[in-house]
Amino acid sequence: MVHARITPDEDSGYVAACEEIAVVTQGETLDEVTANLREAVALHFEGEDMAVLGFVPEPTIIVTLELAPTHA
Repeated sequence: MVHARITPDEDSGYVAACEEIAVVTQGETLDEVTANLREAVALHFEGEDMAVLGFVPEPTIIVTLELAPTHA
C-alpha cells in the first residue's frame, strides 16, 4: 500500500504527497489529482522490482483528504 495525503492549494486546486515514497503531484480537481497521483506512483516504480522495495505490483493507494475547518 502507498499512503498519500491530498490537501487543497489556493494556486493549483489540490496537492497530493505520498508518505512512504518521494511522489508529489497536483491537479485542479479531485479527479485530476487522483489520476495524476496514480500515474506518478506508476512512474516512480517503473522498471523497479516491487518485491525488493517491499511493495506488491500495482499497490493500493490509500488517500487521506485534508479539509480546512469551516466556521459558521
